[in-house]
Amino acid sequence: MLTARRIVVKVGSSSLTTAVGGLDSDRVDALVDVLARARGAGAEVVLVSSGAIAAGLAPLGLTERPRDLARQQAAACVGQGLLVARYTASFARHGLRVGQVLLTADDMGRRAHYRNAYRALSQVLAMGAVPVVNENDTVATAEIRFGDNDRLAALVAHLVRADLLVLLSDIDGLYDGDPRRPGATLLREVRGPQDLRGVEFGGAGSAGVGTGGMVTKVEAARMATAAGVPVVLTAASHAADALAGRETGTFFHRTGDRGADHLLWLEHASSPRGTVQLTGRAVHDLAQGRGPLPAEDVTRVEGHFVAGDPVELVDEEGRLVGRGLASLAGQELALIRGRSGRAVVHQDDLVLLPTATRAEVPAQVRRRVSVRIRPAHETGQPPAPVEELQRPSAG
Repeated sequence: MLTARRIVVKVGSSSLTTAVGGLDSDRVDALVDVLARARGAGAEVVLVSSGAIAAGLAPLGLTERPRDLARQQAAACVGQGLLVARYTASFARHGLRVGQVLLTADDMGRRAHYRNAYRALSQVLAMGAVPVVNENDTVATAEIRFGDNDRLAALVAHLVRADLLVLLSDIDGLYDGDPRRPGATLLREVRGPQDLRGVEFGGAGSAGVGTGGMVTKVEAARMATAAGVPVVLTAASHAADALAGRETGTFFHRTGDRGADHLLWLEHASSPRGTVQLTGRAVHDLAQGRGPLPAEDVTRVEGHFVAGDPVELVDEEGRLVGRGLASLAGQELALIRGRSGRAVVHQDDLVLLPTATRAEVPAQVRRRVSVRIRPAHETGQPPAPVEELQRPSAG
């Protein structure tokens, strides 16, 4: 933590706003003071900040977070400007400039957008400004419903090649049960999935303005640590301790090493365009690292995808085993499957998600991977004559 030169800090809505909605200037200033000290000590800081919807509640006369999408978007539209203006004024007290970066899951899921986001964030940092990243809640849909700035922070940590991810909340760490109940114990360290067995995960904070909760924070920590980025989870009031390397909250140790950037994107941020079902032999060979995946080992194909698109790889039972970049279009693969030696996915363009590894992660924090089938109007081509593949059950 003391040697981290590039740090991503995520702060939730409940840590920035008042109980009745609207930004709490004192809380914002206190956080900015901590980040500015880190900058002064030589670290680069990327701030992932929730709070746009919460900031827009009071100005619009709303007393609680609305449930309907239209009013959530309206609150975000008003609140985002207020949020960035407040950060701009607060950082200016330290002679620091702010750059706003609004992202959606679709931006992270499209490789070209992903590269563009990396270039923009890198340049903002190189020019001495502090990037303030948020989901583009004004136009987002699923992002608003599922409140996932924790996951966004983990993806940004991958994106900017951070040395440390700090998740700030209204709770001072991960407990083995509800921290409001007697007997709950703070977990000081998490070294891997085995340390999470039996842990109960709570929902959104008591303030009622956020949408995440401990589940999304643990999932974000899993994503980051698997890619070699350690994580500190603590309360926003303890941010100074976290950035100074003092013991606070819960520390998630690295569980993996940083891999190729396109593989990190493929595993955690890509939006699969289709599904390819494999023979048992192919699944075994992939697990052993035995070369590319040939079309003769494909039994079924679903979706309309082109070469270079991400696809899900499933076994004979329909269980997800990996994700890769397709070497062939779905229409062509459907015609030659089962009888051609042409490569479907090259070994350097796939990530494996073994069932055994996924089973170690508590069911509450397993991320369901959605498949986005590209409609014909986006490609200008008729739908591919592919076979239907029954999707595995939610379990």
